[in-house]
Amino acid sequence: MDKIVIHGGKKLVGEVMNSGSKNASLPIMAAALLSAEPSRIENVPDLRDVHTMVKLLRVLGAQVDYTNGVVEVYPGNAIKSNAPYDIVSTMRASVCVLGPLLTRLKEADVSIPGGCVIGARPIDLHIKGLEMLGADILIDHGFVKAKAPKGLRGADVYLGGNFGSSVLATANVLMAATLAKGTTYIEGAACEPELVDLAEFLIKMGAKIKGHGSHLIEIQGVKKLHGANHRVIPDRIEAGTFMVAGAMMNGNDILVRNCIIDHNHALIDKLKQSGALVLKSKSSIRLKRRGRLRPVDVTTLPYPGFPTDLQAQMMALMTLTPGISVITEKIYPDRFIHISELTRMGAKIFLEGSTAIVSGVGHLSGAPVMASDLRASAALLLAGLAAEGETEVNRIYHLDRGYEKIEEKLSALGAEIFRKKEESQKELAAVAL
Repeated sequence: MDKIVIHGGKKLVGEVMNSGSKNASLPIMAAALLSAEPSRIENVPDLRDVHTMVKLLRVLGAQVDYTNGVVEVYPGNAIKSNAPYDIVSTMRASVCVLGPLLTRLKEADVSIPGGCVIGARPIDLHIKGLEMLGADILIDHGFVKAKAPKGLRGADVYLGGNFGSSVLATANVLMAATLAKGTTYIEGAACEPELVDLAEFLIKMGAKIKGHGSHLIEIQGVKKLHGANHRVIPDRIEAGTFMVAGAMMNGNDILVRNCIIDHNHALIDKLKQSGALVLKSKSSIRLKRRGRLRPVDVTTLPYPGFPTDLQAQMMALMTLTPGISVITEKIYPDRFIHISELTRMGAKIFLEGSTAIVSGVGHLSGAPVMASDLRASAALLLAGLAAEGETEVNRIYHLDRGYEKIEEKLSALGAEIFRKKEESQKELAAVAL
């Protein structure tokens, strides 16, 4: 198993190219199953999760080619309805095949998904939405078994949940509704840019969709969809991670290229409040750190609020910010596993329910730490870049799920960072003999 080793304290200066969006790519790849015709998807990042989706689509019967950031999907007419546990259990976004399979084949048998351990993330809204479109759904032995022998039918679907709108539930219902009979209205729909990008791809396939980007989406069902070509939007979370990196140390000066500025307004606002210098242009953001930071309070909310996927990274910054900062997590209240690892590096963080109180310290100390999920991995990486001494980030397979060539990009900015293959127990035993 690989780990990343960082010798902290190096200033980060230069340009970095932001990759395509992981969270947009995966549902769009699943949406290609809605037609028998081929689709071409560009600007797809080279990530573990993308390769998992490629594997899943192939298991379902599609021909898939993934080369140099381009995914070509040839579903054909032999698509299978069963998405197996061994693949779906490793990535939550795998559940996105549920809607396309059900609406196209009139049945689907999809394992309940897995992914990062960041608290309970039930799929009740997915099931509720598809049942309102006329599906009969049973949870049996860890699988979602859905049937609609006469096809799905348009309906009024409300998808508001206890912690706001669900992006993947909205995606599943949206995809299913494209081939349903009649008109569907999704109320309480997610507004995230990745959901909007999915809708744009579906429209290119021939779907009739209005209102995407708002909390009310109208879908008029069509009889058939065709293949389409589409370029995925840039990844706002990767861009945000590099922006936070630019604020971690005095002297840092990072230009992040290939960004959509509007997608990161909430983060930009908080970084400006903290005292970082943010310079915006048409498709890039420059983040500079000069002088002391100021404490800020952050509450995660559905888009356009502060994204939960940047909460851990922002906490890493707050550990080095003089004074008291407060983070309230309203999307995934249990998403604080990274606190214990940051504390190992000298951070002072106190957790009260879904609120973390961060008391800034003068410096962090390098230490061996363990990544618990994708965004926690990024936070530990950022902390290691600013810490004194050596930091080892273990279980970086989480990091490989969402950040393309992260150590190479950081090295190009001046970081002293490298990937190291950890010796297995078998190898260690052989050395001992």
